[in-house]
Amino acid sequence: MNKHAIQCVDSESPNKHPKPPLKNALHIRKKRLPVTLLLLWAAAAVAAPPTAAVAPELVTFQVKAAANSYSSAFDGVVEAVRQTVISAQVSGAVILLDAKVGDHVKSGQILLRIDARAADQNVAASDAQVQAARASLDVAAKDFERQKQLFLKAYISQAALERAESQFKAAQAQVNSQLAQAGIARTQTGFNVVRAPFAGVISEVPATLGDMAMPGRPLLTLYDPTALRVTAAVPQTAIAQITPNKLLRAEIPGLSGTSGLMTTRQPQVLPTVDAATHTVQVRIELPPGLAGAAPGMLARVWLPTGGVNASRLEVPARAVVRRAEMTGLYVLDATSRPLLRQVRLGRVSGDSVEILAGLMPGERVALDPQAASRKR
Repeated sequence: MNKHAIQCVDSESPNKHPKPPLKNALHIRKKRLPVTLLLLWAAAAVAAPPTAAVAPELVTFQVKAAANSYSSAFDGVVEAVRQTVISAQVSGAVILLDAKVGDHVKSGQILLRIDARAADQNVAASDAQVQAARASLDVAAKDFERQKQLFLKAYISQAALERAESQFKAAQAQVNSQLAQAGIARTQTGFNVVRAPFAGVISEVPATLGDMAMPGRPLLTLYDPTALRVTAAVPQTAIAQITPNKLLRAEIPGLSGTSGLMTTRQPQVLPTVDAATHTVQVRIELPPGLAGAAPGMLARVWLPTGGVNASRLEVPARAVVRRAEMTGLYVLDATSRPLLRQVRLGRVSGDSVEILAGLMPGERVALDPQAASRKR
């Protein structure tokens, strides 16, 4: 039976070479099978109609001049409405320093102590002088009473009575003087304990433990974080822009998000003009409890004037491309091909960013930078 199968295979083969064994014939058929499948797949691909790949349409934004948003920015600084520098009022060594920079303190809290041993001795001496003066007053009072009795019996003259009365009054005045001196000594002992005048934050501590405090030397700086304001120097020519019907904006670049941009309707314009710079101080109160704000931070005051400014352009912030130190936009050319162009950015207002240079009104910008980079 095997010989007959081999003969059938040999009769179908056009070659006249020796007939291969059955195992080799089966192996050759297995090799021919993938080639047949490839031919079938190629025929199916030729028969199927071609499908053209359609590139997605780019979403673009046409640049226009910013309307009703033209503003002038003036640099300012964040200030504390309530800020005080606590200085020493008496001399002495600092023996206790219970405050450091950044501490939140309460009103009346003890912050620093100065050596008060000399002041305590002065108080003790004043108290002793008061007791001596009162003793002299008692003697003068009794003597004056006796002199009055003798004068009524005509044993002494009028002049003797008057001398006794003057000695009594002098002793009484001496007591009042010593009492005042004792009060001063006790008050000075209170100067050796430095307390917080109001609740706030310690911003500076120039004194250290063991320093010699002198009258007038700064020891601590304290400010109230709940009462802050922005102060900016505005040219006198721009003061006319500040009207009750227009909003003023105070911007703190150091704060992230919307907390860095505040709006107010009640700015304070100081009535004096600086003769050297011809500027006027404008103050804008910040909302209480503004997180992250601190005195000394850079701030800006924006004065809106309304109208359209052809040189001020804005684009959506999501269209901006940032690569290392380069910031740019994909701008469509005359053939609608996106080209990366470097631009200079200005301030951010909500979801839009100002373009200071590199863009012209009427040009179209791709809103999806990744899709624009793939389209060529």
